[in-house]
Amino acid sequence: MSKFSSEFLNTLSTRGYIHQCSDFDGLDQLARKNEVNTYIGFDCTARSLHVGSLVQIMLLYWAQQTGQKAIALMGGGTTRVGDPSGRDEGRKLLTIEEIEENKRGIQSVFAKFLKFGNGPKDAIMVDNAEWLTRLNYIDMLRDIGRHFSINRMLTMDSVKLRLEREQEMSFIEFNYMILQAYDFTELARRYGTNLQMGGSDQWGNIVTGVDLGRRMGTHQLYALTTPLITLSSGAKMGKTAAGAVWLNADMRSPYEYWQFWRNSEDADVARFLRLFTTLPLGEIERLAALGGAEINDAKKTLATEATALLHGKDAAAEAAETARRTFEEGQAAEGLPTIDVPAASFRDGGVGLLNALVMAGLASSNGDARRQIQGGAVRVNDAAVSDDKLKLTEGSFNQEGVIKLSMGRKKHVLLKAAS
Repeated sequence: MSKFSSEFLNTLSTRGYIHQCSDFDGLDQLARKNEVNTYIGFDCTARSLHVGSLVQIMLLYWAQQTGQKAIALMGGGTTRVGDPSGRDEGRKLLTIEEIEENKRGIQSVFAKFLKFGNGPKDAIMVDNAEWLTRLNYIDMLRDIGRHFSINRMLTMDSVKLRLEREQEMSFIEFNYMILQAYDFTELARRYGTNLQMGGSDQWGNIVTGVDLGRRMGTHQLYALTTPLITLSSGAKMGKTAAGAVWLNADMRSPYEYWQFWRNSEDADVARFLRLFTTLPLGEIERLAALGGAEINDAKKTLATEATALLHGKDAAAEAAETARRTFEEGQAAEGLPTIDVPAASFRDGGVGLLNALVMAGLASSNGDARRQIQGGAVRVNDAAVSDDKLKLTEGSFNQEGVIKLSMGRKKHVLLKAAS
């Protein structure tokens, strides 16, 4: 028997998206009538969102798929302040030009998941700079600030944990929760928004927005958060030796993105299929039941489905075929990530293998690269290498005019000489 009467909450619940909600019954009633108008905020701190933001994007996707209104809120205003949640030090303050450049970089991703337009259920994208940058400071203190208790603000995790660790928090960061709460009120007034969703670390900020809306006379507002997504090993989602798993193709190629999902740990596959693909739950259960070597088929399905959502079916199929040729046929494969290295570097003594592995993102440091070589994990042009002092020279290029570096069986990068 279904726990909820609405398709919206049933979908989020069965696929594992729900951690907390301020009022399940009230929200379920709205969703049953397709009257949920929900948003999630995304600050513009980098040119691309990374895979850690994907759960939130999928929340908006499923909201629209189940008949609700979805709003992607760009944090052009809040990025100027910086969210202190989960940090021991303040974020670097970006210039307005940097924020605008970052915003342009992350906007393109949403069109892959949401249908935007002027229809009643089409998604919209707005920027909180539109109202936050127009606030008069004295008016804000009188009209908004008076509703906030310093005593309560000091109990919020984003503040309390920083102070407990005796890490300084600036006054500008302390104001972040006020601005986020005001976003909710402003969206409610402008667009009829009634639900803010976000990660579990945002719970305090979101319910503060619910309370501010009540105090400022909006309709009833609701809060819903997702659980913290970690790997079964306990590691943080989306962090690799090569850095963050970015969603923009110019920062993480479709092949590298496919490989990230293909390399998922066995224990994570079923959960990731529910969270990061749109496969029916029955098919996911079938894949989750695979054991032994067959679990690799489930991982390939996860990789292809997740890549298709972000980069399209053609790019996903090409990534899967590149992987097949690379692993099964030992080819260099044109679709592999390629690093351009000045041709002169391969002369005059060549490029050290340790440096090349770090440059290619296959190792985090020279020490890490040396340990991998000593452990037998490194190959050059598919030949095992044991000499950590090896130099890559003009004679190292294969018949295809590249040097193929491999770390284990699944990670490969091509070095190409650039004039």
